[in-house]
Amino acid sequence: MFLNTEGSKPIYIQIAEWIETEILNGNFAVEEKVNSQYQLAEMFNINPATAAKGLNILADEDILFKKRGLGMFVSPEAKQQIVKKRKEQTLKRLVQEVVLEARYLDVSERELIQMIEQANQKGDEEGT
Repeated sequence: MFLNTEGSKPIYIQIAEWIETEILNGNFAVEEKVNSQYQLAEMFNINPATAAKGLNILADEDILFKKRGLGMFVSPEAKQQIVKKRKEQTLKRLVQEVVLEARYLDVSERELIQMIEQANQKGDEEGT
């Protein structure tokens, strides 16, 4: 993963999202220890405090939990929490943006649904 240091999204948010994606992809299993703030700092060449902030966001959301003296671990409900959060925030925002753009372009609801169905079908064919 590459961090976008030029974008508007803070690095600690990008770190949190990277860990979430790793959990969704099965690269971090339930009860498994995740990278420490120092490991993340070294991996991404960032300040350990920035990495810690990303980890703490996930702990606050019950995606990770702390074991005193041992580090951060994946919570049993992590995957469900991430899916719920991304549906309610990310996906909802993206859909709103698409609907707004469709209105600007005078694309009907039916046309928009057909575009979504085609994109979904293409994704299925590509194995995504």
